[in-house]
This record gives sequence, structure tokens and C-alpha cells, in this order.
Amino acid sequence: MSGLTYDTGALIAAEANDRLLWSLHSAALTHGIVPTVPAGVLGEVWRGGPQHNLSRALKGCRIEPLVESRARAIGVLAASSGLDDTVDLAVTEGALRRGDAVVTSNRSDIELAAGGQRIVIHDV
Repeated sequence: MSGLTYDTGALIAAEANDRLLWSLHSAALTHGIVPTVPAGVLGEVWRGGPQHNLSRALKGCRIEPLVESRARAIGVLAASSGLDDTVDLAVTEGALRRGDAVVTSNRSDIELAAGGQRIVIHDV
């Protein structure tokens, strides 16, 4: 594992001040790991504020934009997995590409999107 990718559930947990999420986030930052948040994930959780805990978590993260090459890779993953949730597919595609673990509350969809490829998942 080289890093962390946060799914929507991870950011919801951050805003809810979940101790497990904050412990994982703090440990990652302490070890020089900057978690990645796909732009679609941010779109699912951001409501314009104030979301103080979410904003605090995002300061330590890298937001990954959705560009054409990634969109095409996500489409290929959708075709092979049968999953149609673009955000879960984006989370999975990026995590697989980088060798990241995924922090999520939606293990089953991430595993489905991975299509049997090895992916480390941390549940929140």
C-alpha cells in the first residue's frame, strides 16, 4: 500500500468526528501520506458549509480531478464490474492505479468495482 483514498463514507465520518477516521487520518499525515479524495466524492458530501470537521480533514488531502483519461478508465472498470456508481468506480480506479487502501463505509461496492483485483479496505 502506498497511500489512502477516501470514499464518501470516510468524509462523512470526518464530519461526524468519528474517532477511528481521525486516528487513521492523523497516522497517515504523520507518516507523510496525503490521502486522495476523488472530486466526485467531494461533490457527494460538500453542502456549502459550515462543515468544520470536513474542511479540517480536506486541508490534509489531495483532491483528484476527473479528467478524460480517468473517465475512460472508469468506464472500462464499469463495463468489467457491472457497477454503475461512477463515484465508487472512480474511488476504486484511482486506488488500484496508485496501490492505495480505500477508507469507506461501502465495502461491497468497492470490492465489486475492483472485480477481483486485490484492494485493501478500511471500514469506517
